[in-house]
Amino acid sequence: MSYLESLFSLQGKTAVVIGGTGVLCGEMAQTMARAGAEVVLVGRSEVKAKERIESIAHEGGSAYFVAADVSSRAGLENLLSGVIEKSGKCDILVNGAGVNAATPFLEIPGDEFDRIFEINAKGVFLACQVFGKYFIDNGIEASIINVGSMSGVIPISRVFTYSMSKAAVHNLSKNLAREWATQNVRVNTLVPGFFPAEQNRSILTPDRVRDIMGHTPMKRFGEAHELGGATLLLASGAGSFITGTEIIVDGGYAAMTI
Repeated sequence: MSYLESLFSLQGKTAVVIGGTGVLCGEMAQTMARAGAEVVLVGRSEVKAKERIESIAHEGGSAYFVAADVSSRAGLENLLSGVIEKSGKCDILVNGAGVNAATPFLEIPGDEFDRIFEINAKGVFLACQVFGKYFIDNGIEASIINVGSMSGVIPISRVFTYSMSKAAVHNLSKNLAREWATQNVRVNTLVPGFFPAEQNRSILTPDRVRDIMGHTPMKRFGEAHELGGATLLLASGAGSFITGTEIIVDGGYAAMTI
């Protein structure tokens, strides 16, 4: 094994990817599978997971699907138990499930607010509790990667509830990184810029796209595979001294002012 392979290798690791049936987290899962991890794709629809699992298998990797309700503690506890029973252990947790809506602020109904927070914020909170306890109780050197958003860092119009929920994820990640630093559990936030995905396609109107391109120095959207490098850095031994940070992958969006 070469130096680079040993640095970023995930051989012998098991990675649970909540939201792994989606575009971005599915690509993150495939990246980790390429590095040697066994990957567990977690979501609601096995149909969406099938193609990704086949793609991973075609490349010689290992992956399987588990259906789970991420907003339920019992559902997450059952998920963890099932993973331990099938894979023997878990080393990496990716929290990437998310929903969005572009409802004008004064028109946001309570049930929409609750649904977005239930999945985007509470789901991450509960998963970190359930898996974090397992990591600490079993002395596992683990990595938790919470998927944030540029809207959780700086205000972005039209996605008020989503932005609030992601800001909560950013805050929680930093707090847990500090809390668990001596327990060998690293917690970081991976922050994508604008990547077309299922949850944001409905709000990418022509004027919205024009505004995004005007604020992105690279003048293009990100492609899902471009999250791979940051994913491996945070998941592998290459990132062994990285915790409590935000890795932004945004084509320069956060650096743009006037």
